[in-house]
Amino acid sequence: MKKYDMTSIRNIALVGASGAGKTSLAEQMLFNAKATTRVGKVDEGNTVMDFNAEEIEKGMSLNLGIAHLEWNKTKINIIDAPGYPDFVSEQIAASTAVETLLIVANAAAGYEVTLEQSIELFENKKIAKAILVNKLDNEGADYKKALDAIRENSNINPVPIMIPIGSEHRFEGVVDIVKGKAFIKGKPADIPDDLKDFVAESRLALMESVAESDDELLEKYFEVGELTDEEIRKGIKIGIANGTVIPAFATSATHNVAVDELMNAIVDYLPSPADLNEIEVLKNNEKSVIKASIDGDLVAYVFKSYSDPNVGDIAYIRVYSGSMKSGMEVFVPEKNSKDRIGSMYYIQGKHRSEAEELHAGDIGGLVKLKVAKTFSTIVTPGSKIRIEQPELPSPVYWKAIKAVSQSDEEKIGAALSKLLDEDPTLNLEVNSETKENVIAGVGEQQIELLKKKLKSRYKIDADFVTPSVPYKETIRGKADVSYKHKKQSGGKGQYGEVYFRVAPRPRGEGFEFINSIVGGTIPSKFIPAIEKGLNEIMAKGIISGNPIVDISVDCYFGSYHDVDSSEMAFKIASWNALKKAFEVAQPILLEPIYEVQIVIPTEYMGDVMGDVSTRRGKILGMEQKGKKQILNAQMPLAELYSYYPALKSLTQGRGRFTQKFSHYEKVPDEIAEKVIAAANQDNN
Repeated sequence: MKKYDMTSIRNIALVGASGAGKTSLAEQMLFNAKATTRVGKVDEGNTVMDFNAEEIEKGMSLNLGIAHLEWNKTKINIIDAPGYPDFVSEQIAASTAVETLLIVANAAAGYEVTLEQSIELFENKKIAKAILVNKLDNEGADYKKALDAIRENSNINPVPIMIPIGSEHRFEGVVDIVKGKAFIKGKPADIPDDLKDFVAESRLALMESVAESDDELLEKYFEVGELTDEEIRKGIKIGIANGTVIPAFATSATHNVAVDELMNAIVDYLPSPADLNEIEVLKNNEKSVIKASIDGDLVAYVFKSYSDPNVGDIAYIRVYSGSMKSGMEVFVPEKNSKDRIGSMYYIQGKHRSEAEELHAGDIGGLVKLKVAKTFSTIVTPGSKIRIEQPELPSPVYWKAIKAVSQSDEEKIGAALSKLLDEDPTLNLEVNSETKENVIAGVGEQQIELLKKKLKSRYKIDADFVTPSVPYKETIRGKADVSYKHKKQSGGKGQYGEVYFRVAPRPRGEGFEFINSIVGGTIPSKFIPAIEKGLNEIMAKGIISGNPIVDISVDCYFGSYHDVDSSEMAFKIASWNALKKAFEVAQPILLEPIYEVQIVIPTEYMGDVMGDVSTRRGKILGMEQKGKKQILNAQMPLAELYSYYPALKSLTQGRGRFTQKFSHYEKVPDEIAEKVIAAANQDNN
């Protein structure tokens, strides 16, 4: 394949609203550039970007897709990321590999939830951004209204560079404000009379935005009152690169209106890797900046791993600096381990073509990497540089997972490991108390897709159920008890007697064993067995099968037999003594309580507060942030397991929350009774 220098590459990620036509846009761009011979259709399941069985079945993007084309002697790498919020990791991954985020909005759909979430996700990220209003041929499409909605609801102020000619079924082209020309069906034309005032007004707004991006241009603008076409072009490039100008474009991808003009604008205005060649890195764990160049030391980043038993493992990679060739030995600082570069490819959806070299600014794929996974840095051996992992959303949805077939139990661990490498927002934890494997993620659809991948790729059926709550047992009162274990049945018998004072401890202080034996009423050699016996029964629990916490046991008296006493006898005595203590010391159940921060539009505040209360939650306070309210609360984990779909329903998908463990608290009596009854039924 032709080699492109850094100035002749554009890397863009298509993010934004789900259903806004991102995949269709990529398909049309590839066709117009003659990178493909036909235009695939999402509903026909034959697009370049959506090639997985799950995507074809659902008719929507679930994973990011990669493709490339050449336009005006420039290579454009396109990453198409799903807009559905459950697959936010794909958008985050895409953003680490590009210079520009092209945020796609549906011209007829208003300020959609998925557009809002995409914009909020990247609002504060240092990266060039552009807005594309697509589907301008749809009924109800309104370019100005779409841009106004973005301005009103976010910190983004899109500046039109293109203005649509006509709307809905009459949409036939665009006016390029910078060039001062109209383009209808790809051909230059006069600007329609009814648009001339709007074009002049938009050009003035563009000129002001451009002037603010550069001190020299601002001074000229103040002196003369206008800028030349060349100065505007120069200022746009500077402004987009430094984030002060966010251009807005207009298209209809499905009818191929203004797609060529969009690609011209990508080449003309959006930054190349050479324009944004200062790369933020961690050097010896200190933040630093390096200048990327083809001749520099190798710095590359795996932004996505993909694994399929039929296709093999492939790592999608962005090379920031230097170059890599097959056979090179490299270092992966996150794993503190060496790796070796195998075959390299240029990616075109599910297809790939061999690459002799991948160099600074370009995107490609590597196979047979042993060490590097998603969000791994690849550098030359001995380098102290790594790229900081992006901030990922915390889990808000949990499911316990278990293979349906016993024969799949051994296989499921390896399969999950590969699938979790693809999506770092998924976590697998083994709950040592409930003995469950718990998958934590950011949404229902994400977990459902994981289940389908296990089936389609690895032929593993798995059950996903609500996890058990890791309750704890403790006491509120005190007890003074004794128990004598005595057994004689021929031969050596068993004998051990203990006296305990049992008391509660402050929450979170754990178990305290006190040895107050004096006078040798229990020989010192049996004291460790008593403590061990207590630890064993506390791990199992007494009233509900959950661990016992926050108690003290003072062993102050007892008796023994010279022949029949043993460690086991004293362990059994300890078990039964503690059981007796629980009968009189007012045992209670404790449940985990989490701190929850809920972010919602103001209009949903009443409904959400009411719902938190019905879930036994406590409102701690609230604050305003922009156009959103932040509600701080505490909620039991038992209620949090089902909170994600409930909040989504209450807020039409516009609410979100984060959580972290806070403390354990007493379970209300009526709920505790049900938990204890269910535990006893399971044990019978």
